[in-house]
Amino acid sequence: MHQWQEIIGVTGVFVLITVVLSIAIVQLASTWRAKAALARESEYRSLAEKAVRTQEETERQLRDVQDRLRSIEHVLKEVD
Repeated sequence: MHQWQEIIGVTGVFVLITVVLSIAIVQLASTWRAKAALARESEYRSLAEKAVRTQEETERQLRDVQDRLRSIEHVLKEVD
């Protein structure tokens, strides 16, 4: 009778260890995915911020060109 109890005990311990390891692996993988998602989000945020800065600089340059063009038009109208 002791043999069956030992077999059941060993099997129970094996199943318990397997379940605990499986849960740990799943949680670890979930944590890695969450960290990767945060890293991607941070990269997208910095890329978007860079795009906004570039767009603002382009807008500033366009305003400068428009101001110069108005000035040139004004000079040309005075010359006529």
